[in-house]
Amino acid sequence: MGTEGIQDKYVNPYTDFGFKLLFGTAMNKELLISFLNALLFKEETVKDVTYLNAEHLDTQEYDRRAVFDVYCENEKGEKFLVEMQRGEQQFFKDRSVYYATFPIREQSQRGKWDYELKAVYIIGILNFTFNDTDEDYFHHEVKLVDLYTHKVFYDKLTFIYLEMPKFNKKEDELESMFDKWLFVLRNLSSLFERPRALQNRVFDRLFEAAEIAKFNPKELGEYWESLKNFRDWYSVMSTQLKKGREEGLKEGLEKGLQEGLEKGLQKGLEKGLQKGLQEGLEKGRKEECFKNAKKMKQAGIASDVIAQVTGLSMGEIASL
Repeated sequence: MGTEGIQDKYVNPYTDFGFKLLFGTAMNKELLISFLNALLFKEETVKDVTYLNAEHLDTQEYDRRAVFDVYCENEKGEKFLVEMQRGEQQFFKDRSVYYATFPIREQSQRGKWDYELKAVYIIGILNFTFNDTDEDYFHHEVKLVDLYTHKVFYDKLTFIYLEMPKFNKKEDELESMFDKWLFVLRNLSSLFERPRALQNRVFDRLFEAAEIAKFNPKELGEYWESLKNFRDWYSVMSTQLKKGREEGLKEGLEKGLQEGLEKGLQKGLEKGLQKGLQEGLEKGRKEECFKNAKKMKQAGIASDVIAQVTGLSMGEIASL
């Protein structure tokens, strides 16, 4: 497999190969442990992790297969499912809930069991945004909450979503380990040298593992194929997005023109009808005045009196 076009120094973590290299391999599990602690606990709570089978089938043989990017448990038996979501899906939240059922159900035990469960964490690193209403709100932590008390009802099921396109901190703005990890995920493939803010043992390991020049031929071929797939996917998504925007703009213009035309015609008709009705009433009133004036004149009533009663001019009365 060729390596044409690879100009980056470090691996792209948004590729399948890159993400699993950094977080899904036993030799780099200290990176996963550091990331989990920075994201969830803000301290070194997770001491160790064991990687679990990332492929699952539902309860029936014909049911859907689920394959997780990274699935592990810590020394307490708590489950962590970490997914890199490269593009928006229509039922993404439904998918997260569905995936959460696997680490929950597999805790069932034969024989006597009181239903006690270990905590489950579903973590989604998103290469898209839920919406653009709040540019600063990118770190979502979701639990089951009592809507009346607004307190957490069940604290053993947690969904974490990181909207990566909204994270825009610069190197000199990085304060916490959480900031540093998000900076790495967002910018790793575009870095040509290691930032000063990322000088510690964990990131020593990360930059060593991520350096493309150190890949053997097999790894380089696999990474190139994964990068090509990512770029192809990104190109398709960008094209569809551009096409959707253009079609939406065209549809919006056509709809706006049609609505404007309809409203204009409606307004014109209403205005014309109102004007016609007004003119018709005025004409009818005038004719009635002439008719009454003529009768009054035949009865010998003075012209000035007729003018006061009907509103006609002396000239109009004289012509009768």
